[in-house]
Amino acid sequence: MHSLSIFIVEDEPLIAATIETALQKQGFNVIGDAENYDDALSAIQKQKPDLVLLDIQLEGERDGVELAMEFDKKNIPYLYLTSQTDPETVDRVKQTQPLGFIVKPFTEAGLRSNIELAWHNLSLAGDDYLIIKSEGETYKLNQQDILYLKAFDNYCFVVTKDHKHLVPKTLKHTAEGLNPSHFAKSHRSYIVNLKKISKMTIDSLFINGTEIPLSSANKEHIKERLRS
Repeated sequence: MHSLSIFIVEDEPLIAATIETALQKQGFNVIGDAENYDDALSAIQKQKPDLVLLDIQLEGERDGVELAMEFDKKNIPYLYLTSQTDPETVDRVKQTQPLGFIVKPFTEAGLRSNIELAWHNLSLAGDDYLIIKSEGETYKLNQQDILYLKAFDNYCFVVTKDHKHLVPKTLKHTAEGLNPSHFAKSHRSYIVNLKKISKMTIDSLFINGTEIPLSSANKEHIKERLRS
């Protein structure tokens, strides 16, 4: 697991420092913290952490649940880390989409396991989404929108109809998060979404007007997959 960059939203400086120390001891990279809604939202949008640890009780009028609602709109992954478990708060939390809910006081082992499990689930996201990082930003792509992947040295491009994301991982590594029922290798440098193929020739596939090489080694496999 790579060293996740984590941002802490906590209104008690001493508790924030304790959380930061615990995270660093567990191998995570803490890139910042904030005590209130506005500072947190501004810093997180600039720093683009992989994950946010979010307390519900914050400095100021707006609390962590309200901030979580903004995170949901902007697809920012977060975990609640809070001591507030009263029924009213839990009902409000149900209106948001956190990756988890960690109750204070926490143990270092519990903190790590909750974070790793949440990130693992987000990275897999079933068969429907692919989580990538491109140019310092994290994207959650619906796999139905992905046209193809193309190798580029030790990087790869993930191509949708509207975007071409350069991912700092190999084609093989990136493809591990794809649903194998819908994607297949057409060439040593390409993996295609079978549902997006509009035309097949002797040595090419066409997806959204783009010609993609089809190697002889993969041709029969692609044919069989398209028939099925």
